[in-house]
Amino acid sequence: MWALIAGAGGLPAALVDAAPERPLICALEGMGPDTLDVDVTFRLEQLGSLLADLKVRGVTEVCFAGAISRPKIDPVLIDAATMPLVPVIQKALTSGDDGALRAVISVFEHSGFTMRGAHEIAPNLLLSDGCPTVAQPDAEAQKDAERGAAIVAAMAAVDVGQACAVHRQQALAIETILGTDWMLTSLATRTDGSGGILYKAPKPGQDHRADLPTIGPATVQAAAQAGLEGIVIQAGGVIVLDQANVLSECNRLGLFLWVREAAI
Repeated sequence: MWALIAGAGGLPAALVDAAPERPLICALEGMGPDTLDVDVTFRLEQLGSLLADLKVRGVTEVCFAGAISRPKIDPVLIDAATMPLVPVIQKALTSGDDGALRAVISVFEHSGFTMRGAHEIAPNLLLSDGCPTVAQPDAEAQKDAERGAAIVAAMAAVDVGQACAVHRQQALAIETILGTDWMLTSLATRTDGSGGILYKAPKPGQDHRADLPTIGPATVQAAAQAGLEGIVIQAGGVIVLDQANVLSECNRLGLFLWVREAAI
């Protein structure tokens, strides 16, 4: 039996639809999935109790999927089972996204659970390399993609984000804790006109079992509103939700979607 620690967005529901059996759906209090019925709601202050409960229920595998914000910890609510985990939780809450997820994954693994990535449960959420859209990247876009990969790699050193916008090999914007949608919205009033790409990829060395970057139809619409010409994602490293509509929106708006092989 497996459990899904579900956050917001379309990914949790996509995983439930793709999985051969329904998981036990768990969610942090106040941060549950948009369209799924939650079986277990928990607070971070009772994480130790959640781990014990999952074992009693026969859970052996766990997957994280969906967006969550960092909760505020109320020390009064920390229970006895969670007390030994407090140092790890504190470190996670003050780390970047990748560091925080690594810390939480370690807690589950040390408790005997096997951690599974969303792409392992639903491999069809990843697209094969290539450019399946009518529009295709030109030589300038290819240079921008190379620059975007270098920028995301540099961001990984300080665990900042997984995306950037690039035009003429210059960074227009980088993803921060506010996310890709906010970054693209910030470009709606850009002063340099239009052009460029959205580049999105996991950080080099990132644990792919959690927080793989994700795009969907709304990403395409936001990229178009930002004046970008296309979207470049790393093959094998970015989940594409509602793929038919993503491609349809790209073709309707004249954007390309390039699934680019990672540089060796």
